Amino acid sequence: MDSRRLRDGLTSRLLSGLILIRSLLYEVFLVSSVVVYSSLLLFIGSIASEQSLDRLAQHWATLNLGALRWICGLRYRVSGLDKLPVENAIVLSKHQSSWDVIALRALLPIRQSWVLKQELMRIPFFGAGLKRLRCIPIDRAAGRRAIVELVREGLQLLQSGRWVIVFPEGTRVAPGCRHPYAIGGAVLAERSGRPVVPIAHNAGYFWGRRSIRKKPGTIEVVIGPPIPTAGRTAVEINAAVEEWIETTVAALPGSNRP
Repeated sequence: MDSRRLRDGLTSRLLSGLILIRSLLYEVFLVSSVVVYSSLLLFIGSIASEQSLDRLAQHWATLNLGALRWICGLRYRVSGLDKLPVENAIVLSKHQSSWDVIALRALLPIRQSWVLKQELMRIPFFGAGLKRLRCIPIDRAAGRRAIVELVREGLQLLQSGRWVIVFPEGTRVAPGCRHPYAIGGAVLAERSGRPVVPIAHNAGYFWGRRSIRKKPGTIEVVIGPPIPTAGRTAVEINAAVEEWIETTVAALPGSNRP
């Protein structure tokens, strides 16, 4: 039994070491791709069309999903793509990992504008690239003023035909944990009357919010039916979104453990 435990322990350490090496290799790929694509966005941003810039961002995301599959053995499975409305809408998604930022850019309709924290705009290369993609940077310490800004810019983007992507939790939240859903995305939905598309997933089990390690496996992504917003308050919309997302996440593998 002692020799068996020793063998099992050695195998476990070898597998853990292999996962770490593969994860580090992917980190090198990720950083390199951010530098290359952000530079392209920066240099051609003033002459390229909006559609060309969106396609470039989508290509970056698709490339990284492929790299995660080949380097780390991390795959994904999506259900509910057929539920996406024909016209642009507001997406409120679970936020557990850096993976969901990459994946939603690749999986959702190409004309996307993201609500994101203002600090990201200060990251070298990456922030400069983001400025070309019609994002909505928000100062999270600004309170009500941040919501006013989100609604003002969000309405303009929706009217121009773009999808607005929001992480209502505002930060990455580990599996099995809860974080209050901010009201900003729901206020935008109330004011615009556009439907909300909720998205749930279990990416945090495979790629932790503060971890370099990426476990091999298959991330489950569930796109829910659009939630109507006409005649509903922002509080009601937010509650409906939170209930659907958290209930769906709780039923996914690994939902209760980091």
